[in-house]
Amino acid sequence: MISNEVVEAEQRTNESRGKNEARRVRVTGKIPAVVYGAKKESIALTVNPKQITKILHSDSGHNTIFDLQIANGGKEKVMIVDWQYDPIKSNLLHIDLKRIDMKAVIKVAVPLVLVGESAGVKQQGGIMDQVLREVEVECLPSDIPSHIDVDVSQLVFGQVIRVADLPHGGKLKFLTPEDQAIAHITTVKEEVVATPDAAAVDATAAAEPEVIKKGKQDAEDATAPAAPAGKK
Repeated sequence: MISNEVVEAEQRTNESRGKNEARRVRVTGKIPAVVYGAKKESIALTVNPKQITKILHSDSGHNTIFDLQIANGGKEKVMIVDWQYDPIKSNLLHIDLKRIDMKAVIKVAVPLVLVGESAGVKQQGGIMDQVLREVEVECLPSDIPSHIDVDVSQLVFGQVIRVADLPHGGKLKFLTPEDQAIAHITTVKEEVVATPDAAAVDATAAAEPEVIKKGKQDAEDATAPAAPAGKK
């Protein structure tokens, strides 16, 4: 999906790479990035993480094609192909950008969105289980969809929606295997908790006082004074 977003970037020199330099870049409020592809050399950059986050959180996400404006250079159509987050603070740490040739087909992963209320859920009391969250397709950059709708309204127990059931033809070529399952209706089995046998409970209850009584009697025997020895 093509966006009007323009991300401004500044070029880094080859000498200014490495972990220490990356930390210095982040202190300034920017993050390190690299752009490559289209048979051109890769360029190390710095970009505004807020702009990248906005793109990643858009409807088309990382499949968004946008303009990269490099300082003292021209604009290029690019796409986010990889990104790293801080595992604790969830801040963007680094991104990889790929130059896009608008006339050449590319491979992308497109999210699948289930639409409709399944008959298996509504009428049969089942639970929807989405097995596949995205499919890989091949198409021109301008034809990349933000997502693909999957109609599950007629799905009931015993049926499975597969990639082969998605609308085919036209501008998209599906690369994910046709027999790959997307969704089906499942059920949750109730866990049966074994109930102790009534006779066993009565036997246990009857046995416990004996153990306690025996322990008490043993204590009394231990503390009782010894019987006087018989006279000769």
